[in-house]
Amino acid sequence: MTVNGLNGASLNGASHSTTSRPLTSGIFAPIPSFFLADSEDLDIPTFETHIVRLANAGVPPLIAGSMGEGIHLSHQERITLIKAGRKALDAAGYTKIPIIAGTGAGSTRETINLTQEAADAGADYAIVIASGYFAGALTRAALKAFWVEVSAKSPIPVIIYNFPGASSGIDLDSDIITELAEECPNLAGVKLTCGNVGKLTRIASVVSQPSFAKLCPRKNPDAPFLVLGGFADFILTSSYVNGNGAIIGLANVAPHATAKLFNLSLQTHGNESLLPEAQRLQGIIAQGDFTIAKTSIAGTKALMQKLYGYGGLPRKPLPPTDPKVLEALWAHPHVKALVEAEKECGGQFI
Repeated sequence: MTVNGLNGASLNGASHSTTSRPLTSGIFAPIPSFFLADSEDLDIPTFETHIVRLANAGVPPLIAGSMGEGIHLSHQERITLIKAGRKALDAAGYTKIPIIAGTGAGSTRETINLTQEAADAGADYAIVIASGYFAGALTRAALKAFWVEVSAKSPIPVIIYNFPGASSGIDLDSDIITELAEECPNLAGVKLTCGNVGKLTRIASVVSQPSFAKLCPRKNPDAPFLVLGGFADFILTSSYVNGNGAIIGLANVAPHATAKLFNLSLQTHGNESLLPEAQRLQGIIAQGDFTIAKTSIAGTKALMQKLYGYGGLPRKPLPPTDPKVLEALWAHPHVKALVEAEKECGGQFI
């Protein structure tokens, strides 16, 4: 079986999974990395528990991304998490759920090396952000060359990660992203954590055309170029301009509700009577996402601790959530409404 266009072979001669797991539209969750309180070592059992919890809701994982504090992880720790995630999913019967791994690093060379390591560990797709350390010196040509080279040398399809807040303001416009999509057959999409709905619309208008697939075929036919949001507040909106869903931290808190919103959004296209319910759920999710996001990774983890009994603290130097902030978050009407919506959609809490 051909895997991601490379028949299962990696660049250094090692081989990774021979199972092709298609990348499809939907909601994906950037999984937090969980740490033991006394040592900050990886808490693998909790990580495995959470990945399976989300898989039960139909939400595939993104490992070692921003929410997963990828920047705080060593190469080996990222690999350990990928292997643990694949093992947990397979053991739970989710052998077809793909794993996306964050492999962005400081240099192009290290990014390529880390992407190779992730592929060998069992990742099906990589998501790559450009380092912002030398953002002022990175010209448009340099940024474009980065994703061209990384995708060309990666054994697995690569998703562009556009997150100005985590890359010193680097914000790719729709022109450069569509150029990359057209020119790089091993690119499988873009995550827009810039929150720019206009940009999403412009990109989707190009890559969703039937002519795009014919003129710019993907190296891996199981990995079409997806246009994914990075926030939960325009899932319904983006479905109407041929967006493909979202990769959102909120899916860690409300996986059933966010997955239902995506599916409901698609159903409204053929049944307008469902639109009021989709709009109601989108409003609850948008408000919840906006409120929870203000407390960053630590707040999401603290909220998960309340809801699931696990979450813990981020790695230093990220500070923990102030108890008063958590108390206010827990009591916030937006959070209460979100928790109720998750219960209505099948979610279970402690």
